Amino acid sequence: MNLSQRMQTLTGGGSDGWDVFIKARKMIAEGTPVTELTIGEHDIRTAASILQDMHKSALGGHTGYAMVPGTDTLRDTVAKRTSERTGVPTTRDNVLITPGGQSALFAAHAAACDPGDTALYLDPYYATYPGTIRGVSAIPHAIQTRAEDAFQPRASDIAAHAQTAKSLLINSPNNPTGTVYSRDTLTGIAQMCMDSDLWLISDEVYDTQVWEGEHISPRSLSDMAERTLVVGSMSKSHAMTGSRCGWVIGPEEVIAHLITFATHTTYGVPGFIQDASVFALDQGPNFEAEIAAPFKRRRAIAKRVLSGQNTIGLIPAQGAMYLMLDIRATGMTGDDFANALLDEHHVAVMPGESFGQAAAGHVRVAMTIDDADFEQALRTLTAFAEARAA
Repeated sequence: MNLSQRMQTLTGGGSDGWDVFIKARKMIAEGTPVTELTIGEHDIRTAASILQDMHKSALGGHTGYAMVPGTDTLRDTVAKRTSERTGVPTTRDNVLITPGGQSALFAAHAAACDPGDTALYLDPYYATYPGTIRGVSAIPHAIQTRAEDAFQPRASDIAAHAQTAKSLLINSPNNPTGTVYSRDTLTGIAQMCMDSDLWLISDEVYDTQVWEGEHISPRSLSDMAERTLVVGSMSKSHAMTGSRCGWVIGPEEVIAHLITFATHTTYGVPGFIQDASVFALDQGPNFEAEIAAPFKRRRAIAKRVLSGQNTIGLIPAQGAMYLMLDIRATGMTGDDFANALLDEHHVAVMPGESFGQAAAGHVRVAMTIDDADFEQALRTLTAFAEARAA
């Protein structure tokens, strides 16, 4: 029996980008200590108060089927938060609760694209983007951004490919680069989407992690609310990665169809998870700032450590929990650098090539370990790079 082409081609016939991460995990399993700076997993766990609320809800009986669109309370809470942050009137009818942001990305592309449609996304990109697009039988097409622009996309580059496309996926604050898209950048993208009649899918899961500039949801720009689907999640903002609770925000008609889609795919999110998410969101922006604080602190550590050398270039880290480091002065690819660093010093970082060709010659560092260990790992990485460059 043959598998469907959809299943066989999710990674496009190549690597899915996780090779170094898998190699590091294998080393750890075999007893080798490894300093992991790979995935975006908080080094602090979900707050005890959130877990206590989850436990209370589960013991209270909210363990059966929950409503497929999400509970009214959670949808109302997400809608209120969105209205307050963006100025765009939002109600529960604009919100579908999903099992995490990844499910929301899949649902958004299923809504925007028919089989065979071209779906645009920006390079560098989060590693699942092209596979998500292939998963809905659309054709992924990457638009490269430039390191010399600090990976701010150019609307003109996107427009050159937009006439034959159906959707565009963007991500700000950006994983992997840490770039926060400026108002000028987003205004240009919005105008291009209107001119080319594109759906804009905006991945905003890092919206609480902004160190420079401001987070602007493109849904808040003029005439964009009816063509924008926003992906959000509890994972990064509230350190609830394992709870798998996210959402899609969009026009009421689209959400109504996505509720039908969810009925035939995920069939909702556990009620006790949703209740805990309401509790977490009700803690407000101060709590979210607490969750984000370690990454802002470690960004400052990185700027200090890297300021005294000229081998590694730090792409301006304006947001998110990552640093993108330019290691081209070593003469190595990101893949070779990451593998050698892991083999020789047991420090694991992600090659830039895991996120597309625009980040070739770079590595991504997740700021997700204790401050002192993070500083030591950066000093080891820097010394390794300087030795290779010499």
